[in-house]
Amino acid sequence: MLAMFSFNSAAHQQKEAYTTVLFNDRSGNIEVSHRFYIHDTEHALSHLFNGKADIISDQNTQQKFAGYIQEKFRLLNQDKQLLELGSVGYEVEGKFFWVYQEIPQPSGLQALYIQMQALQDVWPAQINQVNVERNGKTKAVRINKDDDWLKLPVNF
Repeated sequence: MLAMFSFNSAAHQQKEAYTTVLFNDRSGNIEVSHRFYIHDTEHALSHLFNGKADIISDQNTQQKFAGYIQEKFRLLNQDKQLLELGSVGYEVEGKFFWVYQEIPQPSGLQALYIQMQALQDVWPAQINQVNVERNGKTKAVRINKDDDWLKLPVNF
């Protein structure tokens, strides 16, 4: 019985989100996808937007949450210049809410400074994992509330 209770409570709020930063040589872009659990998102919305909101079927809520994510995720190049990511869109897919961004790949990019603070203002225990994929290889960083900018070499 205790094991079942622990599993059920863990199945609700994950307090983790995953971002993929993909260097797509075919498109010439850096493509970013953020994945959030719907359940976490629904709980966070009441804190973020002062009341209940429907992330599954309300376009306005989806747009506001996507805008919030885009404000909380930022990339700098190795010279600490902001890479201005453009919005590609967002969608609900199964138990996840996705937010998409992109930017043309800057030439000579050797490193990224990554900041991902989404939902950490709601839950200090929120962990945001960022996976950077380039040339068939992946490097990952796990970002907690105490992290500011994390530097990751991307010349792999």
